Amino acid sequence: MMQFIDLAAQQARIKDRIDARIQAVLAHGGYIMGPEVAAFEDALAEFCGARHVITCANGTDALELAMVVLGVGPGDAVFCPSFTFAATAEVVPATGAVPVMCDIDPVTFNLCPESLARAVAHARDLGLRPAVVNAVDLFGLPAGYDAIKAICAAHGMKLVADSAQGFGSNYKGRASGTIGDIATTSFFPAKPLGCYGDGGAIFTDDDETAGILRSLRVHGKGSDKYDNVRIGRNSRLDTIQAAILLEKLAIFGDELERRQAVAARYTTALSGLIDTPVVPEGLRSAWAQYTLRTRPGQDRAALMDALKRAGVPSVVYYPRPLHMQSAYAGFPHDPAGLPASESAAAQVFSLPMHPYLGAEEQDRVIVAVQQALADQHNLTPTVSG
Repeated sequence: MMQFIDLAAQQARIKDRIDARIQAVLAHGGYIMGPEVAAFEDALAEFCGARHVITCANGTDALELAMVVLGVGPGDAVFCPSFTFAATAEVVPATGAVPVMCDIDPVTFNLCPESLARAVAHARDLGLRPAVVNAVDLFGLPAGYDAIKAICAAHGMKLVADSAQGFGSNYKGRASGTIGDIATTSFFPAKPLGCYGDGGAIFTDDDETAGILRSLRVHGKGSDKYDNVRIGRNSRLDTIQAAILLEKLAIFGDELERRQAVAARYTTALSGLIDTPVVPEGLRSAWAQYTLRTRPGQDRAALMDALKRAGVPSVVYYPRPLHMQSAYAGFPHDPAGLPASESAAAQVFSLPMHPYLGAEEQDRVIVAVQQALADQHNLTPTVSG
């Protein structure tokens, strides 16, 4: 059966190297903060160009640690797109701050600057201090950072680039991990650069911030292990996961190129039939997902059912925006509403996307989508890959 994300194919490519890395960890026994952790942090910094990389236990912890090191607290507002995974906003309430939901650009699915500006004004009206923007590189595409950074500068806010899906992307010559006051990512297995468990990382160019983050992830320790100088967390990347990621990073550049080729082929074949992803000029997506959007008259549920019958998996990211979820419905949002988030949730679905999707499998996906669309409108498809 076709895999939506084929981790087994990647493992087969580098299995011997991964096995050797794991055996090396077992031999030296440094299971917590072993030498592979520092080696991976150095390699990751070299890959993206960040001055400091601080790994941690998962991508959610990376966001939470970013909130802590930026001093977010009671009376603060943290602005998040509503069309995203819950982790972007869930790290905010524990600090005492308030997440404020913003709408998305209907074309890129990323944070809409105009909605952000309205949400900032609304937060001030509520007596909140605009403190941080959690921008998201959704589906692997960088957010519109020039406009977002201008709004942050105008209101004295910090910018966190939540690149859990976007590591490996590029914004106008800047690699993910080098954008914003702090950037974060996730190594959840399904991410473009994923481990075999949980893991995350925080990126910063500021020496002091990096030092505090390294303390926070290990219980707030100081120079002495048993002198905890701040309230910290237990959020360390396991040595075995770092060892695995070292080998995955070694082939990551090649995998990104393969993802570009799959996405280009999908777009060429499908762009006249259904709304395909748009990558603005000067940007490069990491293609964590390849997400289609139905047009008026197209039935998403029926299309996905047809794909399933053809043996092609598809997934909806995300069927309900945050402001419509029980835990987040009571938080403030853009007073103009969030119609683009609600429309996207009702219309998008994602196709299989990974670096090991061969030409024959790509053909199966393309033909299945073309046929499903033709069947909805009683047309004879012109099938081409």
